[in-house]
Amino acid sequence: MTSRSNSAQRDIETLLHPYTNLAAHRETGPMVLERGQGVMVWDNKGTPYIEAMSGLWCTSLGYGNRELVEAASEQLGKLAFTHLFGGKSHDPAIELAEKLKSLMPMPVSKIFFTNSGSEANDTQIKLQWYYNNAIGRPEKKKIISRQKAYHGVTVASASLTGLPIVQNDFDLPIAGILHTDCPHHYRFAEAGESELEFSARLAANLERMILEEGPETVAAFIAEPVMGAGGVLVPPQGYFAAIEAVCRKYDVTMISDEVICGFGRTGKWFGCQSTDFRPDSISFAKALTSGYIPMGGLTVSEDMYQAMLDQSRKLGAFGHGYTYTGHPVAAVTALKTIEIYERDDIPGRAAALAPLFLKRLTALGEHPLVGEARGLGLVGGLELVADKESRRSFDPAHAVGASAARATERHGVIVRAIGDTIAICPPLIISEEEIGALFDAVERGLDDELGRVTREGLARP
Repeated sequence: MTSRSNSAQRDIETLLHPYTNLAAHRETGPMVLERGQGVMVWDNKGTPYIEAMSGLWCTSLGYGNRELVEAASEQLGKLAFTHLFGGKSHDPAIELAEKLKSLMPMPVSKIFFTNSGSEANDTQIKLQWYYNNAIGRPEKKKIISRQKAYHGVTVASASLTGLPIVQNDFDLPIAGILHTDCPHHYRFAEAGESELEFSARLAANLERMILEEGPETVAAFIAEPVMGAGGVLVPPQGYFAAIEAVCRKYDVTMISDEVICGFGRTGKWFGCQSTDFRPDSISFAKALTSGYIPMGGLTVSEDMYQAMLDQSRKLGAFGHGYTYTGHPVAAVTALKTIEIYERDDIPGRAAALAPLFLKRLTALGEHPLVGEARGLGLVGGLELVADKESRRSFDPAHAVGASAARATERHGVIVRAIGDTIAICPPLIISEEEIGALFDAVERGLDDELGRVTREGLARP
């Protein structure tokens, strides 16, 4: 067996890393993680860290949960794989679909399973096109997303994503995908504009876009309740109420991308419940299995299902799906995950911990490097700025956010830099004491980065 001691070099020579500066990675190498328990992970040198990003917003029940391991192991021994093609089925997928339907905050006819949030949102686009063709509205196909949104990286879902790094030189977005305003009051409000006024202006801009495109051509609007990879952007007061009114006025389907917010992260089962809007469909993934096994999916309304029945009669089959749609091991893992969420009231636990989490987060808003501290439930972001008064950002070349994240790691906590925003999204099983240790380390990391910024004069205009 190859020694662990050269893991870094082996990584550099064999792996292509997502969302990584590939040139810089050849110089710095990877952090190689080896094991985890609770909210902690250890690297291959034995160094412990609080995993304050739940991996990638997903390990809500933390690491080493024996119930999840045993559920998956038992299913592996019973029926490791079967599929849902051609009318075949299995109990885990049936039971999971039943459970998910019962949890949803709006009426649901069917559940369609995918392997990721990207695939779920890619499927949302395809179903909107399919549905409107089926009911005789072939021109109603455009999908509206938002600047700074994140909805995935397949060709279609990356087109929904409103981040340049996901589209630059990939020849994206594809036609028919539009992007309206980012609802970030701190960055995009006009002077003296309240949150309610800002929300009203963004809704008016959305309405103008729909009218300019032609309401008969606009099929859907997709939104994350809290925008994750855009920088943990919490919607301003009145935002979704205003946006939903516009969508209902022009028969535009509302899709809630709950890949990050779903299953308790915001203190309720779904983020749309915490941000006061009622979607027509929900995309989900990540915390569905606490990240233990890949799985995602989306809800299908009764109207859409009836149209799909007609299409099957006409075309002979519903021509969409994945080899691993409703994978039995993933399904039983999801069922056990949801059982634990319900039994231990994990959404309620997140709601109870949120005041402490947000108090510590908000306090860091006073740090000299932090322009805005924002969060909801147990997800938060700290936007680092060169000047607090003017809200001037750092030159991206200085990589202040990435440097602050590395500094925080040196103090034993893994966070994620999204540009110059530090994202924090701990497992929902975190304790009050661990929240304290987490934010103590983040503060020390910010202090270290402030020292570097001051020494190198990075905050100068």
